[in-house]
Amino acid sequence: MIVEPERYVETFAQAGAQWISVHVETCQHLHRTLALIRSCGARAGVVLNPLTPLEYAFEAAGHADFVLMMSVNPGFGGQEFIPSVLGRIERLRTWLERERIEIPIEVDGGVHHGNAAALVNAGATVLVAGAAIFGGSSITENITALRAAVLG
Repeated sequence: MIVEPERYVETFAQAGAQWISVHVETCQHLHRTLALIRSCGARAGVVLNPLTPLEYAFEAAGHADFVLMMSVNPGFGGQEFIPSVLGRIERLRTWLERERIEIPIEVDGGVHHGNAAALVNAGATVLVAGAAIFGGSSITENITALRAAVLG
């Protein structure tokens, strides 16, 4: 989470970023920033912190390629998942389906094999797992456990 993300969009895109997301709290003109991301050839995403009103996603969904739901407060890795985010994901997925908007819901923060299935069942389509992959002794085993949790 950075302030004035529009200042860095072109640099990120030139460095090879294909998905660039911005927190609504950091953008003075969210619509303009999402358009800038797209003009650089990247997919544009809007990020909602755990207590950011879902209405921001409702308003931005037609201008974004994905919505990233933070399930921790931004700041550092290894935080505990905030369970109330599951209901927010469900409400967002229901709204997107009702409006016939087909964009992914990405979830970042506290994702691990113990909650991955619930996240997917709630409507998430992209999971970001940091500590769940890189923590512990074996990255391969961690990825296998996460996949097994989602795929059954």
